[in-house]
Amino acid sequence: MNLYKLIRNKKAKVAVIGLGYVGLPTAVALARAGFKVLGIDLKKERVDLINKGRSYILDILSKELKGLVRDKRLVAFNNHQPLKKADIVLICVPTPLDKNRVPDVSYIISTTREIARLLHKGQLIILESSTYPGTTREVILPQLGKGHLRVGKDFYLAFSPERVDPGNKRYKLRDVSRVVGGITKQCTQLATEFYNSFIKAEVMPLTSPEAAEMTKILENSFRLVNISMINELALFCGKMGIDIWEIIEAAKTKPYGFMPFYPSPKIGGHCIPLDPFYLSYKAQEYNFWTRFIELAGEINEQMPHFVVTKINSILNHNKKPLSGSRILVWGVAYKKDIGDARESAALEIIPDLLRKGARVAYFDPFIPTIEVKDGRLARPRTLRSIKYSLAKLKSYDLVLILTDHSGFDYDNLAKNSKLVVDTRNAIKSRKYKNVSWF
Repeated sequence: MNLYKLIRNKKAKVAVIGLGYVGLPTAVALARAGFKVLGIDLKKERVDLINKGRSYILDILSKELKGLVRDKRLVAFNNHQPLKKADIVLICVPTPLDKNRVPDVSYIISTTREIARLLHKGQLIILESSTYPGTTREVILPQLGKGHLRVGKDFYLAFSPERVDPGNKRYKLRDVSRVVGGITKQCTQLATEFYNSFIKAEVMPLTSPEAAEMTKILENSFRLVNISMINELALFCGKMGIDIWEIIEAAKTKPYGFMPFYPSPKIGGHCIPLDPFYLSYKAQEYNFWTRFIELAGEINEQMPHFVVTKINSILNHNKKPLSGSRILVWGVAYKKDIGDARESAALEIIPDLLRKGARVAYFDPFIPTIEVKDGRLARPRTLRSIKYSLAKLKSYDLVLILTDHSGFDYDNLAKNSKLVVDTRNAIKSRKYKNVSWF
């Protein structure tokens, strides 16, 4: 049976490599659609949890995962041997930046080597990890094409960027449209057929993997540039004594030509603060400078410093030095209602406050512990979320709202706190004199 028929009949075995925030939801969506899914992850604790039906991703319910595991629709492995049985392989591994903002594609390279070792005729390989334009053709294809199998005839290779939005209640994985770009027309057609088999939204075939790779970069560069622009305006409005949140609400009344973006203590997560710099890296190859992206990144990276400066200023205004002050950081996740602190402003603000002598605690119902580096210790310091109560708020000199998790009465927080710096407009009323908005 050819691959088209296997896909249409849901008989294709799908291997998902990397079972993190992208890989596990993808594996569950595929298993729910009727495919046999072989999950692969080198972290043994993840594999063990999945095979016990216990989810470590908030968007995936353990009850549903347990049912899929029980029915043998999803099985997890700690090695790459299942690739021998797979008809389709999805690569969902991390693509971080190093300390010099150079893309680290080492996870893609090591994964591709394993795929190449076990590659067999008729396999479809799809990269979903966000990366710079050219990765599929320049990094993956040479590894897979070393043997006797030819791309577009013996095996198929495409890129389709993930569009997972953790914590989004409205748009689940299958509700979000996808773009697909293959090395050859046949590669694109097969990958499009595959995504159409479990994605309810539009699946759009593009002319090349480079076009699909650039699409993801455009999406996140658009967000980075606009959020950084509104952050810069927020800082300027603060100097003028103008409420930026009021200005945004006013601008939203225009029925065309305006799209609201909101201030942030720092753009966090695994996509927006990273993906645009894949493009900056690639642009150097063409002697081209992505000036908007570089400037937006510079503004974004400065935001945690501006938050600490504001805290220091407010404490001083209230005759309280930063050193020795008790500060409660409210929320360390990079956005509300998720348990992910990657690239969160808290990971920079907390160490800075500690270095300046503040006594810092945090509360986050989704993240029980975090590790922070304050520069004075050889090893990171582990902090644990406090147990929250209104009575405890009174024991802190200042509460810093970095993440506006749902389900809390922020008016009560304002009433029971000595001082508050609200970076998310969680406190809507402007009647509180002890609250400063950012």
